[in-house]
This record gives sequence, structure tokens and C-alpha cells, in this order.
Amino acid sequence: MKALLLGSIGTLSDTSELQREAFNAAFLRHGLDWSWDRDDYRDMLRASGGQDRIETQAAAEGISVDAAAIHATKSAMFQEMLNQGRADPRPGVMDAIERARADGTKLGFVTTTSRANVDSVLAALDIVPETFDIITSSDDVTHGKPASEVYHLAAERLAVSRADCTVVEDNVGGVRAALDAGMACIAWPNENTADHDFGGVRVAGTNLGDTLYPATADAR
Repeated sequence: MKALLLGSIGTLSDTSELQREAFNAAFLRHGLDWSWDRDDYRDMLRASGGQDRIETQAAAEGISVDAAAIHATKSAMFQEMLNQGRADPRPGVMDAIERARADGTKLGFVTTTSRANVDSVLAALDIVPETFDIITSSDDVTHGKPASEVYHLAAERLAVSRADCTVVEDNVGGVRAALDAGMACIAWPNENTADHDFGGVRVAGTNLGDTLYPATADAR
């Protein structure tokens, strides 16, 4: 492994429930009586794209909404939640980052969410951007995940073969993007994607550091 690529906000902090809360708050702000419960949201997470989920809901109800505006409100509310300290690093992720840096492994935070979301989660977790050799966002690609474009871009910018990259993803769309780019991928489901089918991809245990660096874990 020459590059370790953390593929979504959810690989740093399990924010899935915060995001659902932000969606529901945004719906109220826009005068919609929608309320996504946890079971519905779990099913929605089988596909990538928050704005697409809003458009799908509107189509199902036969109404027209400004999905982009609603999603922008949701993102602003989510960022405010992060600014309020409502996020913690997932178990072992900081250990994995530190070990990768110590080993000289290149590090990437390879998302296709907004740069504002990226900046907010890094600030909430006290992670300086310079921790990573590359950080991507929706600004960097034409097509978000599950398209593999962002992973091709990351390998190119890091000057590393895609075959030498290991990706960690918490959702099916992200896993698909990594595999389609020809990269090894480890699924690390969040609390709302734990029952999703990752197609036989290796699934990380509770602690990411122990999964990626088992010899270090055994030595503790």
C-alpha cells in the first residue's frame, strides 16, 4: 500500500445521523412536511447523492421543489452542527492516519462532497488539512461518486499507481467508485450502512487502525 485514501466524511466521523437530522430540519425550513425516519434513510443511503434523494422524494410525491436550495440549506445546517462540536473521530482512524504518515504512506481524503463540508468536519475533529497529501471535493470533479473519476484524479495527483492504493469507504456507492478505479477497497460501514451489501469486499472491524495495521494492534 503506497497510498491510503479515506473516501468520505463518514470514514473520519460517523455523521450519518447528524446528516439525517439536518435534512429533516431543512425540509421544515422550506415548508415541507417530510420527515425521513431512520429506516427510510438507511435505504436511501444505498445510493449516493443528497440532492438526488430530495429530487426522488419530490418525484414520488408528484411535486416540484428546488432541490438544490433545500440541499444547500441542509449542508449549512450540517456544518453548523459540526461547528457546535457534534462530531467525534471514529475508533482508530487517527491511529491509522498517524501510522500511515510514519510509514511514508501517502494520505488522501477523497470525497465528492462540498469543500465547505470537508472544511467543517476537519475543523470539528481538529485535523489540519496538511495532514493529507490530497483533499478533494465536489469542486474537483464533473461526476461525483459512484463515478470513479475522483479516484483516478487522486492517483494521478499523488503519482501513485491505482493498484497501489487502498481505499476506505463507508457506503456502497463509494466502494463501487474505488473498485471501478481498480483500487483495493475496505468497507467500514457507519451505523446506518451496517446492513448494506458491500459485495464481498473486506469489511473493517470496529477499530480502523487495528484492521489496517494488525501487527501494531497485537503489540499493544
